Amino acid sequence: MIAAWIRRSYRLAILLGLVLPVFGYAQTFTLLHSFNGTDGATPWSGLIRDGKGNLYGTTATGGAAASGTVFKLNPSGKIKVLYTFSGGLDGQYPYAALIRDSDGNLYGTTQDGGNSGDGTVFMVSSSGAKTILYSFTGNDGAHPWSTLTRDQNGVLYGTTANGGKSDEGAVFRLDMELNESVLYSFADGKDGGFPYAGLVLDKKGNLYGTTVTGKNNAGTVFKLTTAQKFKVLHRFTEAGDGQNPYAGLLRGADGNFYGTTFQGGAFGFGSVFKLSPAGAETVLYSFTGGMDGSGPFVGALAQDAGGNLYGTTKQGGALNLGTVFKVDPTGNETVLHSFTGTTDDGAYPYGALLRDQAGNLYGTTVLGGSFDSGTIYKITP
Repeated sequence: MIAAWIRRSYRLAILLGLVLPVFGYAQTFTLLHSFNGTDGATPWSGLIRDGKGNLYGTTATGGAAASGTVFKLNPSGKIKVLYTFSGGLDGQYPYAALIRDSDGNLYGTTQDGGNSGDGTVFMVSSSGAKTILYSFTGNDGAHPWSTLTRDQNGVLYGTTANGGKSDEGAVFRLDMELNESVLYSFADGKDGGFPYAGLVLDKKGNLYGTTVTGKNNAGTVFKLTTAQKFKVLHRFTEAGDGQNPYAGLLRGADGNFYGTTFQGGAFGFGSVFKLSPAGAETVLYSFTGGMDGSGPFVGALAQDAGGNLYGTTKQGGALNLGTVFKVDPTGNETVLHSFTGTTDDGAYPYGALLRDQAGNLYGTTVLGGSFDSGTIYKITP
């Protein structure tokens, strides 16, 4: 029955002139770590890597208070919990990935907790000492899911999924003196609403991001200038161009922006798109919801020197437990891995992929592994 559905999808793709996926598993999949709950559980976000090959990330839950952790995984596979959230004033549920400064300090956000229960911005030192940089109160933003962006002066930028003037989310700035300012509040739906993803910063200081909803509830891509002038670059239509971009943008070497939508596209299961700086959109690939994947979620894309894009889908694949995929510049999709949910694999890869100079890909799954609490994995080309 599933095979028949896939064949029908393929016939429809041929009729629509769409590029079909390639299924190739020449890559080597390695399970680096299975979370057991004590060291964390359900990692939603992607990873970062230092010059020594250590990986850093967050788990949304787990730890002593089941409120999430910040961890380090060394090249030999030994994990160290740098910080465990208590679920109180120090924050709760860090869904976003981390960023790292030249001193090795890690910066991130928690979705809940803090002084008002609306989330926090935090810093964790290389030794595990944690500092709350800011606690949201509602009007200044609430419930950040996004990874932070840091400029050359150390100023932090991000989004909150709620809060602001109309509780539809905000773009914020946190300066070196820890003064927070709301750069933009989403208000009426026409400009978008509920930004889950982080921001991209260009050389001029302009910010670019996505919102999950907007006109037609389909989402937007926006630009916010240094003068705080807001512009919608693209409004998704619920049709073939995609719908509901939970993930942030990748700014390619060619100056174009690349991203994914959770739904929409030709089959309704999400898309990979390219957007020019002027806002002209091209759909590079539409997921069929079958073996090729379904629903790219919160993880932004990665790109290599050849312009190939790498990402994850929340579901789809051989057992509907998610995939790791590659889309080349002409729109051909290759499934690099299809998750099985077993103890040596994982299930539901929500976050972004990290790609090193050798072409290895690193990522996380929300479930699966030895304790069904999520995994860290590596795919070698």
